[in-house]
Amino acid sequence: MIHFIYNPNAGTQSEAQKKQWMASLHAIPNVVIWETTRPLEANEFAKKAIEQKATRIIAIGGDGTINEVASELIHTKIPLGIIPIGSGNGLARHLNIPMDFKSALNKALHGEKTVIDSLTWNQKPFFCTAGIGFDAHVAEAFSKTQHRGFLNYIKSTLRSSLTYVPIQIEINNHIEYVFSLSIANANQFGNNAYISPLSNIQDALFEVVKVSPLHIMEKAQLGIRLFLKTIQSHPKVVTKSLDIFEFSIKKGICYHIDGESLISDETLVKINIIPKSLVVI
Repeated sequence: MIHFIYNPNAGTQSEAQKKQWMASLHAIPNVVIWETTRPLEANEFAKKAIEQKATRIIAIGGDGTINEVASELIHTKIPLGIIPIGSGNGLARHLNIPMDFKSALNKALHGEKTVIDSLTWNQKPFFCTAGIGFDAHVAEAFSKTQHRGFLNYIKSTLRSSLTYVPIQIEINNHIEYVFSLSIANANQFGNNAYISPLSNIQDALFEVVKVSPLHIMEKAQLGIRLFLKTIQSHPKVVTKSLDIFEFSIKKGICYHIDGESLISDETLVKINIIPKSLVVI
C-alpha cells in the first residue's frame, strides 16, 4: 500500500490546481492519502503509515514536510518518494526530482531506490541543510510572512540584509563572529542556491561552510556565487568536510533545519552524520 502525506499549505499553487492534484492521487489504486492541518502532523501520519505496513511513503510539500516524513523513515526499509511543491525544495533538487507535479509523481511511483545519509542537530534529524546566521535570520523572517514562494523569499532576504548583524560562535574554545555557519548534507538551500556545490549526499561526510562578516559589496558577490556554484572560491568562505562537528552559540538565537526556523534553547550544538540511513526514490 502506497501512502501519500500532503501539506496543502505548501507552495503558491491555486486551489483549482491542488484539486487536480488530489484527483490524480485518488485515481491511483490502493493508496492512502493523509492531509496535514498543522506543523508536525506529517510526523504522526508517517508513523501511522509505517504501522500500517506502507510499501512506500510519498511526501507532497516543501522541505519542512519532507523533513518530518523522512525523520520517521530513518533506518527503515520503506522508501521515501518526494513531490516538491514548496518554496525552496533543496533536497528534491539535489536528487534531480522534477519540479513538475505530474513528472515528480511518476518518479515517486516508478523511480529507482537509493540510500542517502542523514544528519542530526542535537539529535534532531535533517537531510538537506541547517545553520545559523544570515540564512537562519532570513528563514525566520520568511516564516512570519503571509505568503510563500521564491519571490517572497527574495523579499525577505533583501529586508534581512538591511538589519542583520553577524553573530558570535565558539569553535574549539575560540570565539569569533560569522556572517553565517551552514551545515550541508545536500549541495543547496533550494532554488538552486548552492551553499556547498561539491556536497555528496552519500559519502558519509557533511560540509561546514563558514562565512566571515561581509561588507555590502561582498554580500552581493556572495549572492551571485551562490547561484553560479562558485561560493567556495569567495575569499570570506571556508568549507570543511567532516563527520562530526561541535560549536557553541547563545541561547535564544534563531537557527534553521531544512529551511524551518527554530529558536535555540541549548548552547552546545553537536552535528553527527548517520551514513546510509534513508531510502529515497
